[in-house]
Amino acid sequence: MITREPRGTQPPAPRATPAWQQALARAVADPEALAARLGLPLDDLPGMQTGHRLFRTRIPESYLARVRPGDPRDPLLLQALPDAREALEAPGFVSDPVGDHDALAAPGVVHKYHGRVLLLTTGACAIHCRYCFRREFDYAEHNPARDDWAPALEYIAAHPDIREVILSGGDPLSLSDTRLARLAQRLGAIPHLERLRIHSRLPVVLPERVDDRLLDWLGQGRLQHILVLHANHPREFAAPADAALIRLRAAGVTLLNQAVLLAGINDDAATLIELQEAGFRLGVLPYYLHQLDRTRGTAHFEVSDRRAQELHRALHARLPGYLVPRLAREIPGASGKTLQAP
Repeated sequence: MITREPRGTQPPAPRATPAWQQALARAVADPEALAARLGLPLDDLPGMQTGHRLFRTRIPESYLARVRPGDPRDPLLLQALPDAREALEAPGFVSDPVGDHDALAAPGVVHKYHGRVLLLTTGACAIHCRYCFRREFDYAEHNPARDDWAPALEYIAAHPDIREVILSGGDPLSLSDTRLARLAQRLGAIPHLERLRIHSRLPVVLPERVDDRLLDWLGQGRLQHILVLHANHPREFAAPADAALIRLRAAGVTLLNQAVLLAGINDDAATLIELQEAGFRLGVLPYYLHQLDRTRGTAHFEVSDRRAQELHRALHARLPGYLVPRLAREIPGASGKTLQAP
């Protein structure tokens, strides 16, 4: 006999997977597929595979669409292209160059500077940047989402001098909007917090992430929301990222950009100037121009301090002050980012 459930007891239909998660699942994650996708020289493949074994490849299609096919020196591609040089040891290049482990105050909570803490929400990213300073960080061991964020939230609530929580990772926007909205709501319930800052590369490399559900929760709550983007080259602000950033600005989100100074990618004045101007046309203000964090496997990206200061002087000479990012280096144990005079 066939039995029927009473009316009204059927489970709700499952919600469709958001387009951004579908796009994330289609990201290129293999050097051979990357070479085929972009028509890269096969002679480069062994070196790509060496780098890939050390740090897995991941590049979304929407970012690859801005890369010049057949050009292994394209500045967008070089940021995510695995390289045999990642296996080389270099003096001073270590697994934790900014002292994150020493500053862990609770699971996933990095407390280095007065008035603010970093919450490492996830180890997931839409793109695996080869210069990533947390490429060896043990996210599983220091997962703040364990026990429903309780230890992290208790730590923040117990320290009334904390005014700002910075969501980082990985990339916090790799989490679902349901989880992020709930976390933002719980942070907003802590009376002494004033700002929620989100550090994310997704609006630039995976613009599909900026959808109605994201904008809905970003536009709600008591806390002021600040989104710090990470773009290193002006072509990263091209379509479709430009439309995503315009939507964020229209929703009232404060947009800043921090870049890393990278050899062969943006270590010339013309590129850095256009980066600031391209962002500002979309409502993005410059924040930091970082000297490379000396992470193991990234020495080939390093730009000397002398060259960095020369470039920064060029920005001062050719841009209005509000378009000049602060040149900085993070030094473990310092009370803030170390600013370098132009």
